[in-house]
Amino acid sequence: MNIFRFLADLFHLLATVILCHKIWKSRSCEGISGRSQILFALVFVTRYLDLFTNFVSPYNTVMKIFFLGSSFGVCYLMWFKFKATYDRNNDIFRMEFLVLPAFLLALVCNHEFSFMEVAWTFSIYLEAVAIMPQLFMLTKTGNAETITAHYLFALGLYRALYIVNWIYRYYTENFFDIIAVIAGIVQTVLYADFFYLYVTKVINARKNFEMPA
Repeated sequence: MNIFRFLADLFHLLATVILCHKIWKSRSCEGISGRSQILFALVFVTRYLDLFTNFVSPYNTVMKIFFLGSSFGVCYLMWFKFKATYDRNNDIFRMEFLVLPAFLLALVCNHEFSFMEVAWTFSIYLEAVAIMPQLFMLTKTGNAETITAHYLFALGLYRALYIVNWIYRYYTENFFDIIAVIAGIVQTVLYADFFYLYVTKVINARKNFEMPA
């Protein structure tokens, strides 16, 4: 654990809280991709198969339980409780185009050919592209609620900080995981265009607010 990983985890938590709060308070799933949320749930299930067999620390266990529970909770809200507000017409990205390549790549490129290791590797590859249905949906609709933009920005910062964490660990611990690093870079690149639009929007909004009447 180091400050960069801790901050990354905090932004991941913040992104999840923002998403859950948005859905529950508005009683609506408008602007949220249910397909991305299913992919994230699959990511956490395959990554945390060792929840009851590999104890690292109370912090690690609590985080695993939180992300598993919140991902299934969001899917329940979207696909059952508030399903009438879910925009299926614009959430049409084909999930199999992400799941199958990630699975095949995990079978070929992994640290060890075992069930647990392949499952973990699959989760890393899939997380790198799980946000694509959400970004595709934003492109298709042409807009995003402010709260949805905050969710995506926090999620992007989580991944960007993990890259800094890996750089820090390389220089201080001589630790380098090529699979996690490459997947993390790919995921951060996917957020790059959204980052630019988000920051530009915030700057313009502040300028307009500060302009004298």
